[in-house]
Amino acid sequence: MKNFSKAQIIKIALPLYICFVFIQSLYFKFTNSPETQHIFGTLDSWAAGFGFPGLFVPPGIFNAYVIGSAELVASILLILSLLLKNDILKILGAILSMGIISGAIFFHLFTPLGIAVQGDGGILFFMACGIWISSAILLFMHKDVILKLLSRK
Repeated sequence: MKNFSKAQIIKIALPLYICFVFIQSLYFKFTNSPETQHIFGTLDSWAAGFGFPGLFVPPGIFNAYVIGSAELVASILLILSLLLKNDILKILGAILSMGIISGAIFFHLFTPLGIAVQGDGGILFFMACGIWISSAILLFMHKDVILKLLSRK
């Protein structure tokens, strides 16, 4: 049996964590569960106060189906990166994950949604922070590949 280094374990564990959080939330987003209705309804009411009603509800560009689809794509990229041992897919999945979750963290912190949602004690928020940190670590661990890709002409 092969011995894995700490770095190798981290490069496997972090994408799996991101995928776990994203994939387990898809049921709620794709079934328009009461929790999803509360979250996206709260955000839509907030946005309406700035003159952007409908931004977070269908067919708005940031509705639960759109966000869930983006999370699914990020998860697929990360899973494929592990199966195919492809750093480019892992980098793309980490970038997409970080972008998605940066929005989630922003909305938890700067809207009426808040850190604790419907008495969850902040679990959703802290899982989002875990995804952001995991994505940042993955990108840092692959900085050489990223720099090599960016330096191509």
